[in-house]
Amino acid sequence: MSERPSPRFLLAASALALALAACSPAPQPAQSGAAAPARPGAAGDAAPVALPEGWRRLTGDEVPAEPDAPKRLPATVRSDDGVEVTVADSARTIVGGDDVIAVMEALGLGDHVYAAPTNAATPAGQAAPKHFLFNRTTGTEGVLSLDGTLFVGNSLRRHTDLSVKLRDAGLPSVIVDDLQPAPDKVRKTAAAFGAAEAGERLAGRVQAQLDEAARIARGHPRRPRVIHVSATGAGGQPTVGGVDTAAAGLIRLAGGDNIGDAAGVSDYSVLSQEGVVAAAPEVILLSENDLRLFGGPDALWNHYPTLRQTPAGEAGRVWVMPDVQLKYTSVASGAGAIALAQALAALAGEAP
Repeated sequence: MSERPSPRFLLAASALALALAACSPAPQPAQSGAAAPARPGAAGDAAPVALPEGWRRLTGDEVPAEPDAPKRLPATVRSDDGVEVTVADSARTIVGGDDVIAVMEALGLGDHVYAAPTNAATPAGQAAPKHFLFNRTTGTEGVLSLDGTLFVGNSLRRHTDLSVKLRDAGLPSVIVDDLQPAPDKVRKTAAAFGAAEAGERLAGRVQAQLDEAARIARGHPRRPRVIHVSATGAGGQPTVGGVDTAAAGLIRLAGGDNIGDAAGVSDYSVLSQEGVVAAAPEVILLSENDLRLFGGPDALWNHYPTLRQTPAGEAGRVWVMPDVQLKYTSVASGAGAIALAQALAALAGEAP
């Protein structure tokens, strides 16, 4: 069950909002859409970062997969920008994000990931033959130069104009927007690869896991305060996950209060040192890849020294999750939600 926020939490939220308002994100540098060389030995290939005493890895078990499911191409699907697209060949797929790649991996199509963003955290994304810098300014020529057979984007905001130009040039382009529930995203992505029936089964299993996480959360006597920190999102500055991030949705579902929600911020926003203290988080939550990008546990404290002064820092309560279970809505979201709900259940039973 849930409870009303305490006066202390409301005051902290107000202070946090003011601190965030004073910290506007730095402008992101323009990036090219040109291909970068493949990166053997990428971050995901390295051994997991060793965690200090008190830190925890939360990894959900039983991520749904249908690697042997039949794939029937050509398949005609409706892209999220409203265009019907016929996919005939997925052997060299250019992929816009790890959420799409995770579904491809679940379908046994990891080797069809031909080009992926340079910051990919999935195994298939990191093992792709080609990598590229990918943002709102990515150019049509750069994507076409990758010589793929299919483009699957994950953002209407970033990929709609690009997809129109790619289709005009003869490259089939499908968008599965990131701002939708994980089961819907799984269905649409699987259908684009000719595996609609498998997609329905995967989506059903993901939904069942999300429902189980929500059931666990309803039993929490209170909602612990969670701050999700990231090494990316504001021109390289450390950020906190806002209300519309996948991580925020996961935290809410699992029975926690996301600090970014309390501040009313969106996306990933810069958080001042004062704002960290005002938030008084009981849990510091970050992804495996972000921990590497920070430079390891000690570097996290260097970026946010005042995290040590929070209840989470004083208790050494830092939880690390796989990127695809925390930062993306995809096939692993349900498994991640259950893991986080179970961990929060134990904490919720303690006095704040």
